[in-house]
Amino acid sequence: MNILLVDDDSDSRSSVAKFLGKLGHQVVESDTGEKALCILADHPFPMVLSDIRLPGMSGIELLKAITAMPNNQEPSVVLITAYGDMDSAITAFRVGAFDYLVKPIKARELALITKKIEEQNSRKYEMESFSREQDETEYNKNGYRSGFDKVVHYSGINKIGVFSESMLWLVKQAYLYHQERSIPVLIQGETGTGKEVIANIIHSGAGEAPARPFIAINCAAITSNLFESELFGYESGAFTGGIARGQKGKCDLASGGTLFLDEIGEMPLDLQAKLLRAIQEKAFYRVGGLKEIKMDVRIICSTNADLDKMVKNGTFRKDLYYRLKVGSLVIPPLRQRKEDIIPLGNLFLWQFSQQKGKPFVNISAEAAKILVQYSWPGNVRELRNLIEWIVFMYNDIEVKPNHLNLPYHTDHESQRFNQLFHSLDDHGDLVVTNQNQPNKEYSVEVILKTLEANGGNKAEAARALGISRTTLYNYLKNSKE
Repeated sequence: MNILLVDDDSDSRSSVAKFLGKLGHQVVESDTGEKALCILADHPFPMVLSDIRLPGMSGIELLKAITAMPNNQEPSVVLITAYGDMDSAITAFRVGAFDYLVKPIKARELALITKKIEEQNSRKYEMESFSREQDETEYNKNGYRSGFDKVVHYSGINKIGVFSESMLWLVKQAYLYHQERSIPVLIQGETGTGKEVIANIIHSGAGEAPARPFIAINCAAITSNLFESELFGYESGAFTGGIARGQKGKCDLASGGTLFLDEIGEMPLDLQAKLLRAIQEKAFYRVGGLKEIKMDVRIICSTNADLDKMVKNGTFRKDLYYRLKVGSLVIPPLRQRKEDIIPLGNLFLWQFSQQKGKPFVNISAEAAKILVQYSWPGNVRELRNLIEWIVFMYNDIEVKPNHLNLPYHTDHESQRFNQLFHSLDDHGDLVVTNQNQPNKEYSVEVILKTLEANGGNKAEAARALGISRTTLYNYLKNSKE
């Protein structure tokens, strides 16, 4: 993933960029917000990581400028803040930040955030809409029947992977759930199986253009202290950093339509009780509000976690679990429905060949044998990513075995990330200095790791931390006492 890193301190940038490089990302560096905007104008970046305190344009001003950019890049912006400057972090959330990190940055936290953004970016491609004008032209030209056939066909090719009996049954069930908005639906399945695709079918029915809103929340991407206000909204003066007039939450925005809670297993326990009450009472209170607001939304949730196990461990409420599971769908992984692999691969091949003007027509028998034997740990998303890569890299009539660089793709990348991630200990701090607080307190672990990163050179370590050599010597002396 391409990441734009913005920090005026070269040592901080170097430390973070080096770590992100180990995670397999490509990093472009900038020392000012103004330069970052110029870079963004010419090149799209899925992620921007910026210090809040910058010379000239601040990190928050940069965030606002990115949000207002007309080219619809919509990068995920993560801001870096000092420990004592949390008001700025809250303000950043209100103007569209994906997340924030507190100095000194924990390596684990940075690794997790980049992984979430990477997965979110992949999900955007997986969930592309098929309702473009050219699609409608194909529907009309080929004369497909309205109703359920429109869901399962796309220009003579299956639209959403309903090639196996198990997926056909799932889509039929989703269509039935569409007809009863009062029933909450829980969709379970591994990452990449297409849970949000099924959620959209429950929302929109048999493929007709939905007039009702579909509002999605990624429960894993919102910090616990902001979750309630994101879900229910907040009133004026509810907390520092909020919009003066208050703000509606996702329950308000989804009124009359669907609220999709992705990764519901990540929802904080204290908020689970409030969600349960809102579902049962069909009403909620905004943060800081006294007026009960009626709620008219369809609730759809998804998870790749074992909620049964979480209920037993006490990390997910039993009553909420059974309330959400009134309607239940479990999407089998791709390895358990091998009959879907080649038809899906050909579907993706046709789509990307059309988009990129390539001559690909089909997958050869030899390549098909390899694809069917592969375990697909990344499921449909991994297959789609592989086919997209093949169409981009080659210019051929059919997919051949030498095109299938599977170890390079999603499975290999996930394994590499997990190996690196689990090698980080709980004190995996990165060197990110704060020039405005040169005498900032550092943990012994940070001091030692900075020394190690600088080959034991105390002068270089002190400069990287923004402290004097005398202060560094005192740290080391005190750590031995």
